[in-house]
Amino acid sequence: MPVPTLLTTPELSPASELRCTSEVSSAGDLSALDAASPAGPAAPLRLTRRGRLVLIGLPAMLTAAAALTMLGFFTAPAMASNGGPDVTRTVQVSVGPGESLWGLAQEYAPDRDPRAVVADMIELNNLSDDRIPAGVQLFIPVAR
Repeated sequence: MPVPTLLTTPELSPASELRCTSEVSSAGDLSALDAASPAGPAAPLRLTRRGRLVLIGLPAMLTAAAALTMLGFFTAPAMASNGGPDVTRTVQVSVGPGESLWGLAQEYAPDRDPRAVVADMIELNNLSDDRIPAGVQLFIPVAR
């Protein structure tokens, strides 16, 4: 069985020849690093067109959004108070045996369409369907 051998190539320098070309002083002076780098001193930061757009546009959009939010916050209560409340007059009725929502709608609101009155009763009383047990107290809209 052959024994593997370690080959060294001349283009690789041994670890003993690796050294730092510049040192940072104990005070933290980084100018020595800039001068010793192959590219020379660092170029000043330049913004691209997209960078300027982001740097200026993003804060402008955030400021506009905040201004619109505050405008809406301060004008919304005034807009809400322009009209009066839409009050529906109701009558509280105890459901008797054999009574239905349709019959109650025809009895208490004869001038309105019974389908609309039944829909209003279901909404006012938070009913899941049109079946109601006897003895339940219901609010029935009598006028719009």
